[in-house]
Amino acid sequence: MDLFALPPLAALLDTAYRGLLALSDLLLPFVGTAAAATAVLLVTLLVRGALIPVGFSQARAEQSRARLAPRLRELQRRHKKNPERLQRETLDLYRSEGASPFAGLLPLLVQAAVVGLLYTLFLRPEIAGHPNALLTHDLFGAPLGTSLLTAATSGGLDLPTVLVWAGVLAVILTVAEVSRRVFLPVATDDGPLSSPTAIRLMSALHYLTAVFAIFVPLAAALYLVVTVIWTLVQRILLRRRYPLPAA
Repeated sequence: MDLFALPPLAALLDTAYRGLLALSDLLLPFVGTAAAATAVLLVTLLVRGALIPVGFSQARAEQSRARLAPRLRELQRRHKKNPERLQRETLDLYRSEGASPFAGLLPLLVQAAVVGLLYTLFLRPEIAGHPNALLTHDLFGAPLGTSLLTAATSGGLDLPTVLVWAGVLAVILTVAEVSRRVFLPVATDDGPLSSPTAIRLMSALHYLTAVFAIFVPLAAALYLVVTVIWTLVQRILLRRRYPLPAA
């Protein structure tokens, strides 16, 4: 089922298309053929800037979860055979401490929605019945509407495409490695992080963005590049303001 065939989502897609195209035309005299790519970067910065207040809430929630972790592990040990009691006691604990186990979900939902929208904008040959002009744009010769996987399987891996994608993946992987080192999970005596294997799996999650980037159009991959850099810097700054309790 095509969700963007629904009238509200079709209108959203068309509005986003017209807005991004207008911004690209505005930037064209300044950055030339990289206008659409620059427009994507500016939209990313706008979205991330709008989510700054949510970032503060997310940092406070992370601090609260770390502080409550020993008590949560005790609840899991005590009620592991009674899932309903465990769920009730867990929610009561969060409520009594003024915290929420669901805090921080909003940024993830927003990021998923924006990436999905960009994916669709640079994938469809037509939008609202007219040709998709965004597909004519590129970044240093690499088409914005082509994923690395598609380029590799269709014979489109020319030198500009290889260089641009190499740069994109290099940035994402570098940020992932820095994030892994800076935010290394702390091992616990019990619970999900009580084994080295669990720690390694948690560390490997930092690299999932690079894997995901291979499958999306270059425009969406550019969004991911700015997002991972922003997220790393923001987490470092907010961790200083909301430090986690010592293990």
